[in-house]
Amino acid sequence: MTADTVLVTGASGFVGSAVARALTHSGYSVRALLRPTATRENLYGLDAEIVEGDMCEMRSVEKAMAGARFLFHVAADYRLWARDPGEIVRTNRDGTRVLMQAALREGVERIVYTSSVATIACRDNGAPADESSSLAECNAVGAYKRSKVLAEQIVKDMIVRDQLPAIIVHPSTPVGPRDVRPTPTGRIILEAAMGRMPGYVDTGLNLVHVDDVASGHVAALRRGKIGERYILGGQDVPLAGMLRDIAELCGRHPPWLRLPRALVYPFALAAEAAAHLTHKEPFVTIDGLRMSRHTMFFSSAKAERCLGYVARPYREALNDALNWFTENGRLK
Repeated sequence: MTADTVLVTGASGFVGSAVARALTHSGYSVRALLRPTATRENLYGLDAEIVEGDMCEMRSVEKAMAGARFLFHVAADYRLWARDPGEIVRTNRDGTRVLMQAALREGVERIVYTSSVATIACRDNGAPADESSSLAECNAVGAYKRSKVLAEQIVKDMIVRDQLPAIIVHPSTPVGPRDVRPTPTGRIILEAAMGRMPGYVDTGLNLVHVDDVASGHVAALRRGKIGERYILGGQDVPLAGMLRDIAELCGRHPPWLRLPRALVYPFALAAEAAAHLTHKEPFVTIDGLRMSRHTMFFSSAKAERCLGYVARPYREALNDALNWFTENGRLK
């Protein structure tokens, strides 16, 4: 399969750039579809062909996809708040539809579609969820989760109706180097590392190194079964444990104040109101607090069994993230 052209959307982003690097290191010829305004920082030194365009615009997509054997659709608008939440839904839903339709017309051989554990229903008892439990749109909290549920359903329907040759992967919560924006989780790491998180709410995450997620994408291309879903996760970690590990790696005291969720809601409301004026994404959001009511633990057993997927200890991912933030001037 090597030496074939692979179109990667979102290749300038956090997960997308890791996927592009993993594909290049595996011998594939990477073509990246980027918006003209996209930052190129994560692509420096990477041997990739860049095609400018918009994934929601069919003409751009057809130009980028011409002659590509494989497609990795990694791009997504990953925000937990926006002045116009509909923008998140339109980008993730409509962009996915346009890309999949173009892939069918161009005869793309295999597609790896990057969904999210946001489309997996968490278990009420806190046990790790797996691919057998899908989240209904009516239960999706916030525009991002709803958009990913809708986009994934488009892919599923086209697999059945149109024989779309797609494999679906579900990264959990990636952390690590090259988190330029940064992601919502990257912001938590930065704030905690700078001692700006005196307290926390009781919740949990599944943390995974972004480069392991990228390797899982390549494994899905090579070994994944069309129509199947694979969670690409790491370790289940309570938020308090994650903050404690960050503090230890930075030589700080960990936060000790466990906050009742109800006490944080007024701060989230105030932060969102301020964001409408500053146009900056708030650190604490209503949707984020609503999501935190569930322990977001997941199992990667299927990917380990079927793809040979392996994830390193999550503390290595935290350490790599902190080192990258420090080396790139984000953390002093």
